[in-house]
Amino acid sequence: MSIKFVVWSTLFGFTFISLLSSFIGFHYPVFHMNENQILYLYSTSAQVLAGTYGLTLTGFIFFRNELSREQIEDESLADAVERLKKRYFYLLGIVTTSTFSAVLLSNVVIAAEGGSNRIPITILLNIAQSAYVISLIVIIYFIHEVVAPGKIERISQQIQRELDTSEVIKTGSLENFLSNFNKMEELLSEYSERYKLVSQSGQILGRRMPTSRVLDFLFRSEVINSQLYKQSKNLVSLRNSLVHGAEPRVSLQMVTTSKDVLNKIESALKKQESP
Repeated sequence: MSIKFVVWSTLFGFTFISLLSSFIGFHYPVFHMNENQILYLYSTSAQVLAGTYGLTLTGFIFFRNELSREQIEDESLADAVERLKKRYFYLLGIVTTSTFSAVLLSNVVIAAEGGSNRIPITILLNIAQSAYVISLIVIIYFIHEVVAPGKIERISQQIQRELDTSEVIKTGSLENFLSNFNKMEELLSEYSERYKLVSQSGQILGRRMPTSRVLDFLFRSEVINSQLYKQSKNLVSLRNSLVHGAEPRVSLQMVTTSKDVLNKIESALKKQESP
């Protein structure tokens, strides 16, 4: 599900449950609670929700560090991992907003319980418990998203569909695509070793610079133009998604594009080396 769908589903669910529970509370009340029961229920709900949020956040931090470690060990995971981190960040924002809204409403219920007008208090009671239920559902969904197996494969397929939009028209040779990409990667690797490209901190890199970083260097140095830079970066992302995706297929257009990009990269590097 997209982030927008999750947001709208959360808002719709909260509104629907609030209206439904308020209607039932006025016309067909299921529970009749005294002041002590209400204070205990809502204070406990706030504590449970805050504790659950804290445990979820702690577990997510460890999981995010594990993703970063995998990204460092395998640079081809960079695109998928960064996409996952961005998605989890937005989902965590939804979890945080719903959780603190529910806790705030519980506090308002506790503060307003001593009032004499029971109509707004009844409405507030049902709204606060609706927020509590929705928050738990959102937390459960977030945990499911984080621990679900095959997430790298799914996000890789999503990247593949976004980059290779002509896939459904005519399938090309995956072997030719990978051959063109590997040749381009070899050219960039030789270039980085020959000129001892340095990192942003000024230190000479002790290991082979990732292909995407070499392309960044070439673009900043004006060796390649913006169009070739974008096409090359897309090829890197597409190749990585093919390696980790469940369906390694490529369109004929992307095979042609890979050959064209290879020739342009080779020409640009030769021009750079010539006096």
